Amino acid sequence: MDKGSQTTAAAAGTTTTTTTSNSSAFSFISKGWREVRDSADADLQLMKDRAITFKNLAASFDREIENLIQSATPTFSVPAIRQSSEIDFMKKLQPKISEFRRVYSAPEISRRVMEKWGPRAKLGIDLSRIRSAIVAEVDETEEEDMYGIVEFNKFKKGRRARFTEEGQFGDWEPIRALKTRLREFEKKNASVEIFGGFKNSEFVEKVKSSLKAIIKEPRESKDVPPLDVPELLAYLVRQSGPFLDQLGVRRDLCDKIVESLCSKRKNQLVLRSLAEGEPPTVDSDKINDELDLRIASVLQSTGHCYEGGFWTDFVKHDVSDGKRHVAIVTTASLPWMTGTAVNPLFRAAYLAKSAKQKVTLLVPWLCRSDQELVYPNNLTFSSPEEQENYIRNWLEERTGLKADFKISFYPGKFSKERRSIIPAGDTSQFIPSKDADICILEEPEHLNWYHHGKRWTDKFNHVVGIVHTNYLEYIKREKNGALQAFLVKHINNWVTRAYCHKVLRLSAATQDLPKSVICNVHGVNPKFLKIGEKVAEERELGQQAFSKGAYFLGKMVWAKGYRELIDLLAKHKNDLDGFKLDVYGNGEDAHEVQSTAKRLNLSLNFLKGRDHADDSLHGYKIFINPSVSDVLCTATAEALAMGKFVVCADHPSNEFFRSFPNCLTYKSSEDFVAKVKEALANEPQPLTPEQIYNLSWEAATQRFVEYSELDRVLNNEHNPAKAGPKIIAKSSSLPNLSEMVDGGLAFAHYCLTGNELLRLCTGAIPGTRDYDKQHCKDLHLLPPQVENPIYGW
Repeated sequence: MDKGSQTTAAAAGTTTTTTTSNSSAFSFISKGWREVRDSADADLQLMKDRAITFKNLAASFDREIENLIQSATPTFSVPAIRQSSEIDFMKKLQPKISEFRRVYSAPEISRRVMEKWGPRAKLGIDLSRIRSAIVAEVDETEEEDMYGIVEFNKFKKGRRARFTEEGQFGDWEPIRALKTRLREFEKKNASVEIFGGFKNSEFVEKVKSSLKAIIKEPRESKDVPPLDVPELLAYLVRQSGPFLDQLGVRRDLCDKIVESLCSKRKNQLVLRSLAEGEPPTVDSDKINDELDLRIASVLQSTGHCYEGGFWTDFVKHDVSDGKRHVAIVTTASLPWMTGTAVNPLFRAAYLAKSAKQKVTLLVPWLCRSDQELVYPNNLTFSSPEEQENYIRNWLEERTGLKADFKISFYPGKFSKERRSIIPAGDTSQFIPSKDADICILEEPEHLNWYHHGKRWTDKFNHVVGIVHTNYLEYIKREKNGALQAFLVKHINNWVTRAYCHKVLRLSAATQDLPKSVICNVHGVNPKFLKIGEKVAEERELGQQAFSKGAYFLGKMVWAKGYRELIDLLAKHKNDLDGFKLDVYGNGEDAHEVQSTAKRLNLSLNFLKGRDHADDSLHGYKIFINPSVSDVLCTATAEALAMGKFVVCADHPSNEFFRSFPNCLTYKSSEDFVAKVKEALANEPQPLTPEQIYNLSWEAATQRFVEYSELDRVLNNEHNPAKAGPKIIAKSSSLPNLSEMVDGGLAFAHYCLTGNELLRLCTGAIPGTRDYDKQHCKDLHLLPPQVENPIYGW
């Protein structure tokens, strides 16, 4: 080896030795630093544990101070001697607490505690010089040899902390809270603070609120003059309307009395109308509203707040799912083809069609023996489910609508004398309380004649009654009809007033019931409208739409217009020479009607009853309906929908149909002959789109929602909180004598219908106060004494 090689080797050896030495030194420092780091972590953990212990001690001390302060605060029932002794004790204790706070809050003690036990204390070692020396010594080494320094850098970055000026850490939270509480306690005067706490105590505040509720300050008393005698008398007469109505005093007479007593108020309203540029006409409704607001303003000025009547039950359905529920209760069911079976079914289908509310149709369930007496063609059902399927299929076939609603059953019994179904037991209990929101009573008087159970207006938020039948007209035809009609009239007034919020009369042919308005809320089956459209198309093509003359269709009982028909044809047999009439119908009086027509030699061709939409009836041009006992004849509406002429009496039951050009009404028997000849000599006019819509169930449902105030109920506009200030004033301050009378009538009716002897004397079916064992078996019910609820007055 030459000298150069030796020199190179020596240099290499020197470099290797230096590198090895540096690496060993750095490894030693790294190992020592790891030990220091582990020791520091252990010390920090110990300091944290001690800090937590001190925090707990401080919290315990804080609770002791609070207990001490609270024990010094007297309650309402503490005697005066005890209060004074506790005050003296606090005065003696206060200097000691102040001294303790002064010593404890000294800066050196606080700093020592924080340096030793502070939960956020960190190492204050500055390792920058050590790092600089190491880096300067090995700055020319390879990057892979710097692993220890990189690791050290990471550690230093995460753990480095410096102590700065005194007070950097501030007060620790428990110490600061304790200092604050002691400082506040020191500043307060003991006696003032104690009685101040008593003054602001919860008990005193409750006493104040109770006194304010009892003694209300008059509001606007200076601006509201007191009531005068005429106003008081007018309000008394108007609120006594239900009682006077039961005594036979007419409603219009009460309105005239109120109007005369409010003559001063009427003059003010006329002057106001003139000032606003309106015609000087003031109706009775406006006078009543002004009287209500006048009474309400006076009552509010005295601080009076009316919170409900004596009979009122405030526990009603709460709409929790945001969707309203409508329950429709009727007195008949398919396959009995009567108006109270068909029309409620259509109403349920079209109300459910909008999907805005849930709908339940509640229909009577008859035992097998009663089914054989009522349902046609010997059709019977062994279970409610079987009858429910029949109803749904029938509806789909005739309307194309799916019965997207619930069908339920209540127990009923058939009365042969009245040809009606009477409910057995409390019908209201078959609507669950969770669904008791809006109720529609089809024939409310019929459903409630013998109702012995929960009051409908107590269980439901809104109850609407729909009057289908003119019972007074039927009863007058019976023996002692005048006396019976008088009694039934007042019973109908009684039950509809007690159990309904609103009553709809299909026409003015019914008796004038309380809370009632007149509106036709029935439509026709869409099938009849399609027949009418088909007839119109045939006539446009020049085809003969009608190949037959006149016909009459209806249940064959004298009260359904057969008496009037035979009398008219018998009186004008010569005037209508050659006129023939086909009659379709079945009924209890069929044999007597046919024998009478044969005896008088009338041109009547009697045929079995059939569906009005049957193909055999499409070719007739004229429908004759002389009945004056109907409230609103469904057959008349169906005939008009099919594009036929209708000859009917000038009677309130036909008021809705007068606007149709194909409806020919007569006022006398001679006029009847003239209308029949007019119909025979002419062709019916095609229905306009507006007339078709007015006959439809869509329009009928819209009228029902409007006139029953169901739209406002569904939109929560009946809620006083969402109404205007006038409604709030009336509802919150005005006691309603009418509601008290209605509640008393309902209670009296409940007591009377609970007596079996009185029920039998008024014509009830024996055993209908409760349902029987057969109903329990068919409807899967518990025995009546177990399931029937106690009436909650």
